Amino acid sequence: MSYQEMLFPFLGGLGIFLFGMKYMGDGLQKSAGDSLREILNTFTSTPLRSVLAGMIVTAIIQSSSGTTVLTVGLVSVGFMSLRQAIGVIMGANVGTTVTAFIIGFNLSSYSLPIIGVGSILLFFSKRERINNVGQILFGFGCLFYGLKLMGEGMAPLSTLPQFADLMVDVSHHPILGVGIGTILTMVLQSSSATIGILQQLYSQGSLAIEAVLPILFGDNIGTTITAVIAALGVSLAAKRTAASHVIFNLVGAVIFTTLLTPFTAVVVRLSSWLELKPAMQIAFAHGLFNISNLLIQFWFIDKIEWLVRKMIPGKDKSIDFKPSNLNESIIQNSATLALNQAKFELLQMGEYVLGAFEATKSYYAKQDSIDKENASQYETAINDTDNRLTEYLVQLSATELTISESHEQTMMLELTKDLERIGDHCRNIIQNLNEAIHLEKRQKAKEKKAGKVSERETLILYDEDVVDLFEKVLKNIRDSLIVFENDDKEMAAHMLSREKQIDQMVKMLRKKYISIMNSGKGRAADGVLFIDIASNLERMSDRTIHMAKYVLGERYGTEEIVVDQSINPVITLQT
Repeated sequence: MSYQEMLFPFLGGLGIFLFGMKYMGDGLQKSAGDSLREILNTFTSTPLRSVLAGMIVTAIIQSSSGTTVLTVGLVSVGFMSLRQAIGVIMGANVGTTVTAFIIGFNLSSYSLPIIGVGSILLFFSKRERINNVGQILFGFGCLFYGLKLMGEGMAPLSTLPQFADLMVDVSHHPILGVGIGTILTMVLQSSSATIGILQQLYSQGSLAIEAVLPILFGDNIGTTITAVIAALGVSLAAKRTAASHVIFNLVGAVIFTTLLTPFTAVVVRLSSWLELKPAMQIAFAHGLFNISNLLIQFWFIDKIEWLVRKMIPGKDKSIDFKPSNLNESIIQNSATLALNQAKFELLQMGEYVLGAFEATKSYYAKQDSIDKENASQYETAINDTDNRLTEYLVQLSATELTISESHEQTMMLELTKDLERIGDHCRNIIQNLNEAIHLEKRQKAKEKKAGKVSERETLILYDEDVVDLFEKVLKNIRDSLIVFENDDKEMAAHMLSREKQIDQMVKMLRKKYISIMNSGKGRAADGVLFIDIASNLERMSDRTIHMAKYVLGERYGTEEIVVDQSINPVITLQT
């Protein structure tokens, strides 16, 4: 058989296998919804629970890298400590062994019918849940069909003298096997793909168990590359989480490479006793290795945390996340207490919004990646609080409420969405700035290539008028929280007056940039950028005014409001 006849089925099978893994994992994640994040967010109060949470989530989504990404996000926003994250990562290493056991059942003969059933559910049903099941089945079938093709491509390897010599070297020099496993997994970006290849080669007799195990250990090191890449250039918490992943897997590989001979003997004896098929033997060895590594290092979580903090010093940049004030058990007992809890939660959400806005304002002024990361952390906190608070208020609406309580519940539900939308507008501004930065850098590269010397030393993204607009909107956001907390009618009236000034400033800025664009000065993209930023700021301010109007009785109230049109208005309440 020619190299082409070996290589083409292998590469095609590998591609289908990786697609099947990803597609099936996405389907599982859609089916589970927010429950995956909730498991990691809620069930990690102790190291043992963190490990169990990591196992469960990884077994569901079939990706330890996916679990690591979720964990990094939760650590970054302060929802999870580094110590909890280390426990989750340890559990994820065990959870990912489920894939190897699934592959060990060797359902390749049924792969095409499974793909067929999955495609029928995908294309002939409009129900999302059935579509998700179809996606899972389609990916599952692709996984086994890809394995079948890889097996056909690799079958002749055992007859090649060069391959046989390499495997003999690996058997005699385990470090070589560890290196091969590490590099292969780094290239494939999937530890499950490496394990699948090992299972196929071992089943065909192309590899001895003494050669398989070192490659398997290296596979655990290589899988950390995803977390390392994801952590580059982001928060300190993300870097530490990725580093703890590397340390845990590297230490495990060193321990079991050192103990390779006794570990091999245990695997062979237990596999024989359990009468396991070759592919299942590799799955068993993979599971035994990861469980043993967990049992050894679990007791040193605090030491791993200490080492990571020493390796990556610095002050944590994660936001000060406060635990939820919401207690669902009191909804049926006391609507008043439940509304008070919701109010405290809404104010906390407002603090996150304030933090997101200040980070966005700072990013506009300095284009510092730290500000962008902080804004992203606050956005995650805002969305999580929005989900919890909305669900809580909806549950509250199902109880017997007085008219005033019903008004307050409805108002808080609306204000929750207002705050969430302000967070979205912050994200929009940052996206606009990122696009402008990219455009500016590309323009400079073109000028440099053409031999022109750019007169611009820095990015043209700064305008004092826009800074003033940022300041006024910031005051409205800050004041809206005070107004809501203290029922401050005088400050609410000041907000209405400031809103008129903001509207005038936005109109002025639009005219200014349209005039600049029409005159041919500067680039059109710069004008569009500033107009988009001004529009987002205007919409943010509009959202804050809802709080002011509620306090002044214009929303759900019985009072008629008369507001003087002067800069410092006087409020007259006519009942």
